[in-house]
Amino acid sequence: MYSGADVIKVEENTRGDDTRSWHPPAAPIIGDAPAPSLPPESAYFLTANRNKRSITVNLKRPEGLEIVYKLIKEADVLVENYIPGKLASMGLGWEDCKKINPRLIYASITGYGQTGPYSKAAGYDVIIEGEAGLMHITGEPDGPPCKVGVAVTDVATGLYTHGAIMAALLSRQQTGKGVWVDANLFDSQIAGLANIASNYLISGQEAKRHGTAHPSIVPYQVFPCKDGFLMIGAGNDRQFKLLAENILQRPELADDPKFSTNGARVANRTEIVQIITDTLMQHERDHWLEKFSGLGVPFGPINNIKQTFEHPQAIARGVTVEVDHPRAGKVKMVAPAVTYNGKRMPVERPPPYLSQHTTEVGIGFARAWV
Repeated sequence: MYSGADVIKVEENTRGDDTRSWHPPAAPIIGDAPAPSLPPESAYFLTANRNKRSITVNLKRPEGLEIVYKLIKEADVLVENYIPGKLASMGLGWEDCKKINPRLIYASITGYGQTGPYSKAAGYDVIIEGEAGLMHITGEPDGPPCKVGVAVTDVATGLYTHGAIMAALLSRQQTGKGVWVDANLFDSQIAGLANIASNYLISGQEAKRHGTAHPSIVPYQVFPCKDGFLMIGAGNDRQFKLLAENILQRPELADDPKFSTNGARVANRTEIVQIITDTLMQHERDHWLEKFSGLGVPFGPINNIKQTFEHPQAIARGVTVEVDHPRAGKVKMVAPAVTYNGKRMPVERPPPYLSQHTTEVGIGFARAWV
């Protein structure tokens, strides 16, 4: 089965990618591991660098630049995340690279994009979450703004860039010419505001924090029970009727003018949320999971990470994969999320240790990276 691109990660020649130093946690180093002077492999780096090769190149030396030029000449795609103008000053900007390879897809990922008054500013997920509206709508109504539990802006920008690269490759098939892709955290996060952005643009109404609740649908939030929490999403009147009859044991609520339509439930949010909470607090989580099962009302438990990986569906889908790492031994990782013709793309290369493939990739240029 086709296993994807040959990805060569070009790293700074003394410490490499910053995420290599983001530990603990890190995978323990096995005995007789190669590159003993290197620090342990951080869990953060491991999660984002499977199926890649690592080379280190000193871009301040002409010999180092020459290696990169040779790679560019043969490459389909170059991905970079320097501040706008930095690579151009080194002879590796879009205009430089397309002269070497007119068919190159050149993808730039920055904090704020190639233009505008903030273009030269560095971008970080947590800063952009705040600056582009996400933190304002995340958290409890009476609490401070909160960041999301993972670097969701980084992840979204990567996915937008991935889609843009695929589109650029299709464009190249038709035109024979390369494309410069300008992706950035700021634009991606604003696009990721989705319906919240549309609500503001259409109505001019400022968004608020709703915790786990939905501003336009009730009930649609996390509810406590005796020993945990459940997410319930009765997104229409039919589902609310099922909830009232089978869970709350109060069928009259579905005909009550205060709750019979979603708009009415939004207007009387506090009251219906309290009714549901009072009912669910009478029993443990497993009791309610059984009651909801097959009912036709969207629901789910709030699982911790251990429970997530022990979930029967996670096990059945094979969401983890184990790889043999030359310095860390057997390392368990999250598998690629998508299957092709019923099979997951294999992880054929473990995440590389720093400079692992420099000689392999740069044969004949062994002095260019020192």
